Amino acid sequence: MRVVSVESPRGNLFAGPDSPPLFILGPCVIESRELVREVAQELSEIRDRLGIQIVFKASYDKANRTSGKSFRGIGMEQGLAILEEVRSEWGFPILSDIHEAEHVPAASRVLDILQIPAFLCRQTDLLHAAGESGKVVHVKKGQFLAPEDMKNVVSKIAETGNNRILVCERGVSFGYHTLVVDFRSLPLLSRTGYPVVFDATHSVQRPGGGGDRSSGDRIFVPSLARAAVSVGCQGVFMEVHPDPDRAPSDGPNMVPLRELEPLLRSLLACFELRKSFPPDPAFEPSTGGQ
Repeated sequence: MRVVSVESPRGNLFAGPDSPPLFILGPCVIESRELVREVAQELSEIRDRLGIQIVFKASYDKANRTSGKSFRGIGMEQGLAILEEVRSEWGFPILSDIHEAEHVPAASRVLDILQIPAFLCRQTDLLHAAGESGKVVHVKKGQFLAPEDMKNVVSKIAETGNNRILVCERGVSFGYHTLVVDFRSLPLLSRTGYPVVFDATHSVQRPGGGGDRSSGDRIFVPSLARAAVSVGCQGVFMEVHPDPDRAPSDGPNMVPLRELEPLLRSLLACFELRKSFPPDPAFEPSTGGQ
C-alpha cells in the first residue's frame, strides 16, 4: 500500500499502513464563518491534547441535497475564503467537495484534498481534473458500487500521473432509505493499493428518509467507527457540529462536538490494539473476492 502525504502548514500528515490514523473532521456544510471558526478552534485544542493528525473538512456547496429548497452552503468564493482562513490560522490541511471539473482550478488554490462525492465517483472528467491538479484526491465509493469496482475509479485518477489517492467507504444502499456497511469492503478496497478511509457519519445516513431531507442514526457512529478501525483502515471521516439537531444539513448523522474527544480516544485505543493482531489474509491480493 502506498503512503499518501498531505501538505499542512504545520508539517505534512501521512496516511499509510504504518502511519498514525488520519482523522477527517468538521461540519457537513459551511453555515457561517462563526460556526467554522468555533469548530476549528475546538478541533485544534483536541489535536494538541491528543497529538493526532486532523484534516479540517467543510463543504462550501452541497450540490446533491434531497430537495432543491434545502440549504446548499454559502458558495465557492466565500466558502473557500473561510477555509483558507482556517488553514492559515489553525494550520489544518483542508478538504472540501468538488462537483464540476471547472471548479478544480479555484478549489485547488485553497484545498489540500479534493473530495469526490459518492454520487460522482464514476464521472471521468471530474476524476481526471482532480487528478491533474496534483492534489490529494479523497474519492468516496458510490453507494451503488461493489468495493472491487473501485479499482476502475482509482485507475481514472492514477492515469493522470497522480497517485495521491485516498479511497473512502461510506456504506452501501440496502433497499429504500437505508445504508449498511459490509466490513469486507475494507480489505477489498485496500487491494487498490491506496489508503482506506471509513466515513462513519454518512454510513449511518438514511438518504431521503426524512421526506424532503435525509435522516440518520448518529447513535451508531461510535460502534461502526470502532469496528472499522479494528478491521483495518488508515483513516476515519466524521462530520461534527456543536448542535447537530439545529444543523441545516446532515444533522441526524453528525457527532456532537462535545462527544468527539472521548470517541477519538476510543478510536486511538482501537488503532493501538490492532497493531497486536496477526496479519490478516483478507488483505492479501491473492485471497478470493476480486
